Amino acid sequence: MTESQIAALLQAPREPGASLVVSWVKSGAVSEERLLEAIAAGLGLTFTRLTEQEIDSTVRIKVPTKIVFQYNVMPMRLDGDTLVVAVNDPFDMAIAESVRLVAGCRVRLALGTQSDIAKALKRYYGVGAETLDELIQKNVVDLDLEAPAVTKDDLEKGDQEASVVKFVNQIIAEAYKERATDIHLEPMENDLRIRYRVDGVLHQAPVPPQLKRFQPAIVSRIKVMSNMDIAERRLPQDGRINVRSGGAEIDVRVSTVPTAHGESVSLRLLTRSSLFLGLNKLGLGPEDEKIVRKLVDMPHGIIMVTGPTGSGKSTSLYAFLSTINSIDQRIITIEDPVEYELPGVNQIQVKPEIGLTFASGLRHILRQDPDVIMVGEIRDKETAEIAIRAALTGHLVFSTLHTNDAAGAVTRLLDMGIEPFLVSSSVEALIAQRLVRSICQDCKEEYTPEPELLKEVGFPCNGGPVRLYRGRGCEACRFTGFRGRTGIYEILVLRENLRPLIIERSASSTIKAAAIANGMRTLRDDGWDKVKAGVTSLEEVARVTQEDEDISET
Repeated sequence: MTESQIAALLQAPREPGASLVVSWVKSGAVSEERLLEAIAAGLGLTFTRLTEQEIDSTVRIKVPTKIVFQYNVMPMRLDGDTLVVAVNDPFDMAIAESVRLVAGCRVRLALGTQSDIAKALKRYYGVGAETLDELIQKNVVDLDLEAPAVTKDDLEKGDQEASVVKFVNQIIAEAYKERATDIHLEPMENDLRIRYRVDGVLHQAPVPPQLKRFQPAIVSRIKVMSNMDIAERRLPQDGRINVRSGGAEIDVRVSTVPTAHGESVSLRLLTRSSLFLGLNKLGLGPEDEKIVRKLVDMPHGIIMVTGPTGSGKSTSLYAFLSTINSIDQRIITIEDPVEYELPGVNQIQVKPEIGLTFASGLRHILRQDPDVIMVGEIRDKETAEIAIRAALTGHLVFSTLHTNDAAGAVTRLLDMGIEPFLVSSSVEALIAQRLVRSICQDCKEEYTPEPELLKEVGFPCNGGPVRLYRGRGCEACRFTGFRGRTGIYEILVLRENLRPLIIERSASSTIKAAAIANGMRTLRDDGWDKVKAGVTSLEEVARVTQEDEDISET
């Protein structure tokens, strides 16, 4: 920094109580890390990145949660009788003095960035620890599992800034920040476990140890937010919450089920950005994208997307609809539930309790003069028959089925009791898909895998050394090596030579073999292409497609 920059910063007005370090970093004149390193050198202190090796988690009991979050400090370790504490602002004398008084020992400061201290606090004290500490101090709620259910009035009377309301908001905000798709609150005998599903894999969220005593209040708050019956704790319930975070609108689907140790709550987070994808964002290869674009432009027929729960089928269907959504197309959908509202599309929510099922809704849709119909899922013979009738009478129908591969969808329809000639004449394409985790771009590295591993998973190679990619693990990806997900696809277009096989009720393996002879690429083939391109890892494709390969071999 130049002398003039320093003079300008020293003379610039600061808000009362504002940190000198924060003010200088906000000015953009210097990065926080470089500034703290220089201050540490000048004051004879150490600069720390607060890695796990530098922190002794047992010393956190020496400093109360309230002090830790109030001053944004992280107790690190004991050097003899001196407590080493990471701080961001060494010029605030009140910090060291307050920590010394509560800890009852000498204190030595180390400097760390605000983000590093915040991550350490979350890791070692848990999400929302300061909120729960305030609740305990003020005794706002002090409940055990035997206590009566908290009422809506109880929750709305309390201090909004220091209450269960704030804690639940922190849990949802933290999940959104971590890119989680699901939040699970799971009651155990002596604990309330909170887990986030990120990129399809569950991670346990760090939570304060005293969380269990607030379990009924937390569950009741979520019920209030999602318009459920707050007094009903014996039966499963479903609800929805609309949340806004950082300008993004989040639709949260809530489900509660009674368990041995209280109600388990699952929240599914759906954001507009994650669902509203174009075909180019789905992870389709260039050839596959061409095929799909031809399919969605067809005048009639059924296009089915297959795969297990959580494989991205709904996202693909929304992408297909948004591609063809135009002023000259009347598109009607029937879904359970309506996950995202598409402008210009007529969407119907299934309500079995009043008789609005997929079958009855679909029957009425046909009287609405649609061009394109989307059926959220074909679950029974009646729905399948009406969808096929719609396809045969000039409508383009999109739907989903739960099968392991594309050819398996034919067998599933026949097992439902649909006549083979109807399946053969109405279905145009079957698309199987899975989601694989993408390699983190911040820590991506090249490596040479062992030949034995390549042989074991069946990776195609020409005998020479193979160079692939993997994630080393970094802060950005939570040290998993993966960040985000993409799809792998198996597109079976029912060409004329395949239709007789359906009429003859041939096995799905026979249909699959004939489709491969026609040029179809399997899920694993598409996965290997993405491994070669450095999009995902060898182990990830093997993990996601292994079961299917075993099934087809047996």
